[in-house]
Amino acid sequence: MSMSTPFPSDETAKQAPENVSQPVKSAANLSLVDPSDAPGFPEGGFIAWGTVLGAFLIQFCGFGYTSAYGVFQDFYTQIFLTNSTPSAIAWIGSVNAFLILSVGLMSGRMVDRGAFYPVMKIGCLLQCFFLFMLSLAKPDGYYQIFLSQGIGFGVAIGLTNVPAIAVVSHHFQRRRAVAMGIVVAGASLGAILHPIMLNNLINGRLGFTNGVRASAGLISGLLLIANLLMRTRLPPQPKAVSYTRVLQSSSRDGAYICACVGMAAHEVGFFFEAFYLQLDSTVHGLSQGFSFYSLTIFNSGSFIGRLTAGFVSAYVGIPNTVVGSSLISSAVLFAMIGLHSVASVAVIATSYGFFSGGVVAMMGPLISHLTPEISHIGARMGMMFAMAGIGSLVGAPICGAFLTSHYIWWKAVIFAGSIASGGCIMFAFMQVILKIRQKTSSVCSKEAGV
Repeated sequence: MSMSTPFPSDETAKQAPENVSQPVKSAANLSLVDPSDAPGFPEGGFIAWGTVLGAFLIQFCGFGYTSAYGVFQDFYTQIFLTNSTPSAIAWIGSVNAFLILSVGLMSGRMVDRGAFYPVMKIGCLLQCFFLFMLSLAKPDGYYQIFLSQGIGFGVAIGLTNVPAIAVVSHHFQRRRAVAMGIVVAGASLGAILHPIMLNNLINGRLGFTNGVRASAGLISGLLLIANLLMRTRLPPQPKAVSYTRVLQSSSRDGAYICACVGMAAHEVGFFFEAFYLQLDSTVHGLSQGFSFYSLTIFNSGSFIGRLTAGFVSAYVGIPNTVVGSSLISSAVLFAMIGLHSVASVAVIATSYGFFSGGVVAMMGPLISHLTPEISHIGARMGMMFAMAGIGSLVGAPICGAFLTSHYIWWKAVIFAGSIASGGCIMFAFMQVILKIRQKTSSVCSKEAGV
């Protein structure tokens, strides 16, 4: 039985301007079909919520693990890769994050062709394999770690990331923003628990090798459960959407372009905080025990922010939620210049995590909001993720170059904060374009009715 209790986000689908909420013509988000050819969306039930839980676990094991890279950044910089610079070490996590986002272009297209289950199985198996390979890396074995954690692990998670988010759209339409918010909150919960686990394993009695293997065992079990839970509901598209066609139509959509650029800029600030917060705390002389929990505080705020954003967007709109969250989070980034005490770390980590989490949670719903033809959502989601991946790829290493081995924090903070502020401006431009589009559509409708 589907759940009938209305969620605040039940009205989310009504917020799009008329030109955005046109009748659906063909397949929906990664393998959806014309609603006239398929039964209505369940909006709940055991299979639907089981799929949400499975996708939640995929995010927990994937992006959640990557978001804990700050633990590795600290450990590699001070203990394991002492012959490498902070910037070089940051490339490992940045390439990992970039591949997670950009491989979505390929995995999304494969799922369009009905290959959801093979893609998920291959991605999950590779994820486990490369984590165990990481445990074999030797001290100062930079390229061993780069190949296993940076490239291999990134590709593996990238195969599962977009399909796990997109399959939720098979089961939800009115409640899609809330369902997707729950799914991406899995990454935040993973980012809360993985740093605690990894800090105690790697820096504890087990050490790096056995600590990574222990975490790989946990990941393997959770991924198995996720694969058993997730189910597609609608048949694949008879003909996959052409990326060239979608790219051509998207290149003429000013709001979508602004959103892509804004998200890429936001990722620069997000991964600066995720990669360097623990190192910043340690270098400023805070206790090791507290520094180990700085990422957990940051990701706890992000977890709450991601869950909250879906409900807030139902009342103020998805674009307004993105603009407001981006504005506040970019402002908080500049406050890292004053980081020097336990209280400052707690306030900065919590506030930035909360508002940046709101932006991340709205990525999927924002794409749906900006896409006139629902058959293009999968392709547009892959393209936006790829654009965001560019920000995650270059942001942290450039910040590391500004930081240098002498830890000049203000330069890196100014750079990350400025880029994130530019992203907020792009989101604001997106909102202006949508308002103009909505006003024009309203005028045309009135003229047509006369």
